[in-house]
Amino acid sequence: MSQVRQVGLLAAGCQPWNKDVCAAHGDRFAYCATLAIYVYQLDHRYNEFKLHAIMSEHKKTITAISWCPHNPDLFASGSTDNLVIIWNVAERKVVVKLDNTKGMPASLSWCWNADDAVAFASHRGPLFIWTISGPESGVTVHREAHSFLSDICLFRWHTQKRGKVAFGHIDGSLSIFQPGNKSQKHVLRPESLEGTDEEDPVTALEWDPLSTDYLLVANLHYGIRLVDSESLHCITTFNFPSAAASVQCLAWVPSAPGMFVTGDSQVGVLRIWNVSRTTPIDNFKLKKTGFHCLHVLNSPPRKKFSVQSPTKNHYMSSTSEAVAARTLTQNQAFSLPPGHAVCCFLDGGVGLYDMGARKWDFLRDLGHVETIFDCKFKPDDPNLLATASFDGTIKVWDINTLTAVYTSPGNEGVIYSLSWAPGDLNCIAGATSRNGAFIWDVKKGKMVQRFNEHGKNGIFCIAWSHKDSKRIATCSGDGFCIIRTIDGKVLHKYKHPAAVFGCDWSQNNNSVRIWDYTQDACINVLSGHTAPVRGLVWNTEIPYLLISGSWDYTIKVWDTREGTCLDTVYDHGADVYGLTCHPSRPFTMASCSRDSTVRLWSLTPLITPLQINILADRSWEEIIGNTDYAVEQGAPPLLCGKVSRDIKQEIEKLTGNPRVEKLRWFSECLSPPGGSDNLWNLVAVIKGQDDSLLPQNYRKGIMHLKHLIQFRTSEAQELTTVKMSKFGGGIGVPTKEQRLKAAAEIHLRLGQIQRYCELMVELGEWDKALSIAPGVSVKYWKKLMQRRADQLIQEDKDDVIPYCVATGDVKKLVNFFMSRGQLKEALLVAQAACEGNMQTLHVSTPKGSSYSDDIYKEDFDDLLHKVSKELAEWYFQDGRAVLAACCHLAVDDIELAMAYLIRGNELELAVCVGTVLGEAAAPATHYALELLARKCMMISTCFPSVGYRNLAADLLLLTPDNELQLVKLCAFYPGCTEEINDLHEKCKLPPVEECVQLAETAHTEGNLFETVKYYLLSQEPEKALPIGIDFIKECIKSSDWTLDTIYPVLDLLSYIPTEKLVLHTCTESRNELLILCGYVGALLAIQRQYQSIIPALYEYTSQLLKRREVSVPLKIEHLSEELDAWRACTQSINRSSEESPYTTPSDSQRMIYAALLKRLKEEPLKGIIGPDYVTGSNLPGHSDIHISCLTGLKIQGPVFLLEDGKSAISLNDALMWAKVNPFSPLGTGIRLNPF
Repeated sequence: MSQVRQVGLLAAGCQPWNKDVCAAHGDRFAYCATLAIYVYQLDHRYNEFKLHAIMSEHKKTITAISWCPHNPDLFASGSTDNLVIIWNVAERKVVVKLDNTKGMPASLSWCWNADDAVAFASHRGPLFIWTISGPESGVTVHREAHSFLSDICLFRWHTQKRGKVAFGHIDGSLSIFQPGNKSQKHVLRPESLEGTDEEDPVTALEWDPLSTDYLLVANLHYGIRLVDSESLHCITTFNFPSAAASVQCLAWVPSAPGMFVTGDSQVGVLRIWNVSRTTPIDNFKLKKTGFHCLHVLNSPPRKKFSVQSPTKNHYMSSTSEAVAARTLTQNQAFSLPPGHAVCCFLDGGVGLYDMGARKWDFLRDLGHVETIFDCKFKPDDPNLLATASFDGTIKVWDINTLTAVYTSPGNEGVIYSLSWAPGDLNCIAGATSRNGAFIWDVKKGKMVQRFNEHGKNGIFCIAWSHKDSKRIATCSGDGFCIIRTIDGKVLHKYKHPAAVFGCDWSQNNNSVRIWDYTQDACINVLSGHTAPVRGLVWNTEIPYLLISGSWDYTIKVWDTREGTCLDTVYDHGADVYGLTCHPSRPFTMASCSRDSTVRLWSLTPLITPLQINILADRSWEEIIGNTDYAVEQGAPPLLCGKVSRDIKQEIEKLTGNPRVEKLRWFSECLSPPGGSDNLWNLVAVIKGQDDSLLPQNYRKGIMHLKHLIQFRTSEAQELTTVKMSKFGGGIGVPTKEQRLKAAAEIHLRLGQIQRYCELMVELGEWDKALSIAPGVSVKYWKKLMQRRADQLIQEDKDDVIPYCVATGDVKKLVNFFMSRGQLKEALLVAQAACEGNMQTLHVSTPKGSSYSDDIYKEDFDDLLHKVSKELAEWYFQDGRAVLAACCHLAVDDIELAMAYLIRGNELELAVCVGTVLGEAAAPATHYALELLARKCMMISTCFPSVGYRNLAADLLLLTPDNELQLVKLCAFYPGCTEEINDLHEKCKLPPVEECVQLAETAHTEGNLFETVKYYLLSQEPEKALPIGIDFIKECIKSSDWTLDTIYPVLDLLSYIPTEKLVLHTCTESRNELLILCGYVGALLAIQRQYQSIIPALYEYTSQLLKRREVSVPLKIEHLSEELDAWRACTQSINRSSEESPYTTPSDSQRMIYAALLKRLKEEPLKGIIGPDYVTGSNLPGHSDIHISCLTGLKIQGPVFLLEDGKSAISLNDALMWAKVNPFSPLGTGIRLNPF
């Protein structure tokens, strides 16, 4: 199992070099960084786009991508090394490659008229057409599209007219080809260019989806024209508000005929146009930097679940002949089109903009667009990470939220290296390829100093002294290493025989270490990388742990004592350049690469025994040591750095029992970012800590709900609201409108206010109706407000918020936010209601209002828990179990918080937090301790030291009623009799020799459980097998057996030592035990709702029954009936929104499923039901090459390799499998230990 876990990913930005670098189809969109393609997919449950895959097969700059118009799973991409690739997104793999194309595929597009053909063209043509499969497969040249006089910027196939294609050129002209027509080359240049040699490149080109001949063209300077490709004349020229504006990209809006959007090139202004008007309908400034490309999604994301309206057209007047509102009334003709635009900007920013609601659904701002050469944590803040890139910028990231907080001005050429100023000086020194070195003041956002001593030579490394903040060292391709003061005075100049690539200040004295490849003295050679090594970092706590990053795309972790490689990480898609750790969080590492990503890693799995020593409250000698002892071969890992020594000193100052502080401080030091600090802050709040002691960043995370309103009020965050169009309801015909208006005026003069209000509603003039309505009665006004709110909810408009707040309709508002996936907003409203900030309007209640207030309070509490649960589930499904636990702690739900930590396999954290929280968390803490003990039982295979064998016992002794758990440990324990008896004594169990006697006595007394128990503890544990298995087989024969009767015996039997179980003499018993564990595992998986592994467990049991000689009272047909019944009866839960329609289960299936449920037992722990999701479960890595042997699908996230070293399953599936069936899915009888 991989020892290094990926816990965070900073995706690259969109490249600004080529035109067609973003594309979309259905509920996916993709954009290209320089070397990789990022694919995002809509998560229907939460109505948001999530990173689905990173495709990184190209080794040179990607030039274009094009989505297949008739297959949403396929897209094509080209790159500058003359390569075209067809990808399958669903399977995340390359379908086929076309290498050594005859020209560089500078632009590329899927052919609309052929099923599987991709066209691409180099700068002057010709247009090549690659037919991917079938009898005609191969590359052909378009008959006419070649020998152009000006380079091609881009080309577009017509979507309806077969074979029609248009090209846009650098000189501003168009070329249009159509089968059967005369080809038109270099026509329709903008009028202003006629007769000149000036160039005005075509920046965008799109066929009108509603016409066969109209084409929308944008030239960089001339602007936008609608042209007729048949008559070759310009129909409309569109005018910009200012002459300075120029268009970089445009796209039609599929949901609104005749509408299109454009993006400006200098500033990020999105303009909305209609072909019937020459000026824009609306302009939004989205960003300071200009647009690069734009794509409008065909379908707006669907709502998560629709909030049902009680009656149809319930906001229509009951007496008039009004008709229901159409989606676009005449008065809304120029309101904003519903639609989502994928926007890519010149600074690499990528976002999804909801045009109707005028807000970002998603924005990844400021991503690097090129190789990242260096990354460093800020010395006084482990949450800030700086990166230096080929794109000429340094960016500073908050690693908890994975967002950029600062970016340098740019245009520095290539930045190879960076170094933070010591302490809190907030400056960064950068080293560039041609422009010397500089100091950037991060807060002021400007360059404050430059150094040019190396001339135009590249500076490969820069290091700011942390002992003397006035000194900076640089080394360069000119062979010099220079030390200077920050005001530029040179102190020393060292000459080397060749280029110098690295320099660093020693932490202990003020000398500079210069690494030179020519030195003779060599202690150890670490071989394993297949290309040069660029990044190296020593761990500051474990002195022999070295991590290396190489141009072979891998990161390796070394034990330098023996020169062994402990783990290799394959998740980067290109050369790994920089590695860094922060001394106060020594087991979190950041890496950066030529694939333009920064990834965060947790190294804690490498020191599991150490973590468990801390949890088991072992002595300091087993936790902290000195370097000399730690670097001896075979010594257990010990912490030898400054942070651990500081923690020890602080703890020794405390009086009383410092265990709580010890657990918290070590947990904060060992846990990766992404919620652990937040979790401990919430634990402190629950334990009654004074609010004034909460850290500054507490309010940025998930707050306890008693603080939420008070902090948010001080921030006063305003919700973004939509500007409503003038008419909400809608009557299309103006004459009728005038008639109704006149009628309304008469009713008003007659004092018939209600009739007037109804007519105003019908006219869509809600404001007039609502302002007069209290004249009828408050009850009527409230009803009208509710009708308006229901209508706005149907229209999915933010304007509904004030209506719900005014009428105190909290439930409706919370459901509205939840339906849109705005869970944090929902939580805020629910909490405000709980604190009595929402006035519920009681028009008149017969039982007195105090009664209803209490009822409402209870309602609001339920609502609050419902929302926090939904928010927790959102974090959990996103692979962020620690933040999910924070959501539950914020509403004081300790049991659920603990359950989510366990389901995320954050066992050590669960034990730390559970121990501090005490009684309320106890059952879950004990379960986490049991799982950790299982982890330790197998640890001896990873760590040869005898000391860890007792760790499992120490953990179990922390739990109450631990006798049975200790029996299992002792039964499974391998070792000589003397060692085993020592363990028996520690666990207060009789010595091995006595156990046979005790077993025989129990057997004669007919006590089956005690018989099995003592045989397992004896020297002949295999005697327990036939006794226990016969009992289970007898039970299963009766029709009314339950898991309660057989599971305790089966669970105990599964702890027979592996070396006994795999003996040839035990073959039959082993097979029967595996089959029974497989079948019972399937039932337990149904009980725990482990949907993904239930079919696999049934299949595993059936295969064993089929292939092995056994006499178990289970039939294969019976198993498949049970599986079908489970599928039929739970399909409504498991169904995803697009799959096959719901079919009702048959009566016999219902009966089988009901009988099956009767056998299950009640799950003792709250919240433990539901699938496991470890941290980083959905971070795409480039090691997504493993196919799960359970599901046959590619594994995303962490992988667990089975005992044959080849078969793989996802770590999530492995955890769930091990919790319900201890034996490996390969049927070998080896126990599974993924914890």
